[in-house]
Amino acid sequence: MDSLFIPDDEPRSELMSSHDGEPLAARMRPRTLEEISGQKHILAEGKLLRRAIVADRFTSLIFYGPPGTGKTTLANVIARTTGSRFESLNGVESNVAEIRAKIEAARTYQTLRDQTTVLFIDEIHRFNKAQQDVLLPHLERGTVRFIGATTHNPYFYVNSPLVSRSQVFQLEPLATDDLLPLLERAIQDKERGFGKLPVDAHPEAMRHLAEKADGDARKALTALELAILTTPPVDGKIIIDLAIAGESIQKKAVLYDSDGDQHYDTISAFIKSIRGSDPDAALYWLAKMLHAGEDPRFIARRIVISASEDIGLADSSSLQIAIAAQQAFEFLGMPEGRIPLAHATVHLATAPKSNSAYAALGAAQADIEKGTTLQVPEHLRTEFRKKLAEESGADKAAMQYLYSHDYEGNFTPQAYLPEGRTYYEPSANGMEKRIKERLDHWRKQFEK
Repeated sequence: MDSLFIPDDEPRSELMSSHDGEPLAARMRPRTLEEISGQKHILAEGKLLRRAIVADRFTSLIFYGPPGTGKTTLANVIARTTGSRFESLNGVESNVAEIRAKIEAARTYQTLRDQTTVLFIDEIHRFNKAQQDVLLPHLERGTVRFIGATTHNPYFYVNSPLVSRSQVFQLEPLATDDLLPLLERAIQDKERGFGKLPVDAHPEAMRHLAEKADGDARKALTALELAILTTPPVDGKIIIDLAIAGESIQKKAVLYDSDGDQHYDTISAFIKSIRGSDPDAALYWLAKMLHAGEDPRFIARRIVISASEDIGLADSSSLQIAIAAQQAFEFLGMPEGRIPLAHATVHLATAPKSNSAYAALGAAQADIEKGTTLQVPEHLRTEFRKKLAEESGADKAAMQYLYSHDYEGNFTPQAYLPEGRTYYEPSANGMEKRIKERLDHWRKQFEK
C-alpha cells in the first residue's frame, strides 16, 4: 500500500538518526511522576504509593497489571525520584547467578557510595521458587529495594514469602482520555517525539489510536510512530487521518489470558450479568470470551450451573435449555455452536430468578457440618430395619409410615425430619410462585 511506503525525505531521516532508531514508546517513557499517564488510583496526590515514593519510604513493591500500563516505567521513575541506582532483570532470561551478581553490585555501591539500588525484575512470576527465594534474605537486610512486575495475579503466581514482604499495587489499563494527551505530547515534543516534523494529526485519528490501543500506551505510541514514519508528505505536511490511523494499528486484540485473571474476571462478569438480568452485558462478555478463544465447553458448563443456581425453580425450563445448548454445541461445533450458547444466555438473563434450591442445600449442608448428624426417623426406615426394631421391643405405632397416596390430595402430614427443620423457602418469582402456594398449604397442615 502506498501509505506504508517510507519516503526518503531529509527532515525525517535527520530525526531518525538523532534517536539512533530508538522506538517512540521508549523515547517518550515518563521521567517524573507528573508525566505518568493514568494510575491516579495509586499515584494521585495523597495516595499511599505516591507518598511512599516522595518520602523515599518504601522497601519492596510488586506492580501487577496488563501489558503497556507502565510497570517498568514506574519502576524507572521511582529510582530516578529517589536517587537510586536502577538494575533490571527479566524473569524469562535471568538465572540465580545473575540475581546474585546484581545483589553483590548493589552491596558494593551501598558500602562504598552509600547509594541504594532498585532491583527491578520484570515478569517475576516466571522465576521459579528457588530463584524467588534467593531474594528473600537480601530484602530482609535492605541490600536492594526490590520492585517486581507481573501480568499475573501475584497472590497466585508469586511465592507467598515474597508477596508478604512487598506492597502489591495493581495498575489498570489506561483510559482513552489518558492516552490522548500522551499521543499529543509525542507529536509536539521536539526532543523525544516528532515535534520537528510537520505532522497534522486529525482528532478522530488520534482518538481511534487511543481507543484501539485497548489501554496499552506502548501499543498506541507504536501505532502513531508507524503512521508518521510511513505516510508520505502532502504539500509539505504528514497528514494522519482516520484511514491512516486504521491501517497503522493492528486489529484490536482482546486482552484475555486462558488461565489468569482475565479468564476468571470475564466469566465472573458473564455469570453476574445473567444473574442481574442484563442480556446485553451477558452477550458482550460471551462474545469477548469466544473472540479470545475461550473453550466453549467451559462456557456451556457455567451456563448449566447458572440455570440451576440463579434461575432454579422460578423457571425450570432454563435448565433444559442450558443442557440443550451444551448438547447442541457438541453436535454443531464452532462457529455455529456459538448460536445455541447465545440462545441459552439470553433465555437465562431474561428468565425470572430464584436461588432458593441452592440456598436451601447450603443451609442443610451447614447444619450437617456444624451439628450432630440426624438419624433417620423410625417410621421412614426400611421394612427390614423396622422389623428388627419391633423384635427389640420398639413401639410399633411410632414406626407406622403413612403412605401419601392413600390420602386426599396425595398428602398427609407426618415428620420427615426430627425437630421440624425448614431449609427451603420458595420465592414468589415466576413459576416458583405456584410452588410457594402449594408448600404454604402443606406446611399449614403440619401446624394443625
